[in-house]
Amino acid sequence: MTRVSDIYLFCYNSLQAIGWALALFRISVDFFSTKSVNGGYASAGELICLLQTLAFIEVIHGALGIVPSGIIFPLMQWGGRTHFLLAIVRRIYEVQELPAVLITFVAWCCIEIIRYPFYALSCLGSCPSFLTYLRYTAFIVIYPIGVVGEMWIMYQSLPVILEKNLYADYFAAFPFSYYTFVKIHMCHDLERFHKCKSGKSEDDVSSKGRGKVNVVISHKSSSVPK
Repeated sequence: MTRVSDIYLFCYNSLQAIGWALALFRISVDFFSTKSVNGGYASAGELICLLQTLAFIEVIHGALGIVPSGIIFPLMQWGGRTHFLLAIVRRIYEVQELPAVLITFVAWCCIEIIRYPFYALSCLGSCPSFLTYLRYTAFIVIYPIGVVGEMWIMYQSLPVILEKNLYADYFAAFPFSYYTFVKIHMCHDLERFHKCKSGKSEDDVSSKGRGKVNVVISHKSSSVPK
């Protein structure tokens, strides 16, 4: 018998899947109508910001024990992408028309329109094998593209951050500036890229030591209940 939590998670993941599919549709329409790679943020940036912010619900899922992901890793991953999206891309207008924004957004959309339907259908115990295959193989190509895109955008944002001394008030109590923080963030992304090249996704890292069952049910299963 399907539990209430299964139905809830199915609805949540289905809505996220629709949202990310809509974002990809908007980006595609803008690209083919303008023949420009500079409209990634203008076409779907605000929608993607909304979807990513709402994904904090997934951290709550782990905290409440609805899914076996725990709280620490989902929080770290949500925080990393949300910081990049809201503090850099949305805040720094100078980077919004970079081709790397479109490339990164397309990579994210492709990952999420595979991941969320996988979780949604897994809640009902009816996930097709091809979707499972895509869930654990597509990242080999798509995920590194997204990481490289993020790193390039952060690199391009550094002169603006330094010139405007962004978020100086927030970092006043720390022995380093936001400029330094972003460079450290880039080093972390470089490590992520090397893990991608070795064939490991962040799901693999998060499920290390949990056993075979939890390797299949990945960390961001805000999605698949216990």
